[in-house]
Amino acid sequence: MGRPRKFDEQQVLDTAREQFWAGGYAATRMDDIAAATGLGKGSLYGAFGGKQDLFHRVFDDYCRSVVDATAQQLRGDDEHAYARLSAHLHAVAAATAADTAQRGCLLAKGAAELAEHDKTVAERAHAAVEALSALLEDDIAACQRNGDLAPDADPGKLAALVLAVLRGIEALGKAGTDEETLTDIASTALAVLPRPTD
Repeated sequence: MGRPRKFDEQQVLDTAREQFWAGGYAATRMDDIAAATGLGKGSLYGAFGGKQDLFHRVFDDYCRSVVDATAQQLRGDDEHAYARLSAHLHAVAAATAADTAQRGCLLAKGAAELAEHDKTVAERAHAAVEALSALLEDDIAACQRNGDLAPDADPGKLAALVLAVLRGIEALGKAGTDEETLTDIASTALAVLPRPTD
């Protein structure tokens, strides 16, 4: 019977995430993670497998947390759907501007670095993007039911547009765009969504 682990697995994953997020996958060594967590490499390999396996765990957890946080922000009744959508766009702009280290989003960062050669990362990133799009589509459909957006517009297409704006805000923030500009982009995206005609 093996000895029970004497470390907090989630804490190790959180620390590994910070290492991967700060330096990227290629530049992060298991030695770095071992030093940051205080664990020996043998313990890391025993608990999580190799570097790729560990990154997959970290990436999966991060993608899930992004989708869960977005769901909390966007789900609710029809009456407040537009307010939730507005708050979500502006929250992303504010959080992006507050990222003074310009680390960006780990979902985007990991996919950009690895999706071409890592099927697991590509599939998880795609699933996360699809989930985010579905949440936006549901909220936009609620806006339409409440009379805040044009009922004849395709909510799926509008969701894809909003998601592209959100991803663009994050990319511009990583390039150092200031908070006022990012907030203006969020406001403009909301302003161009089709409104009901009298």
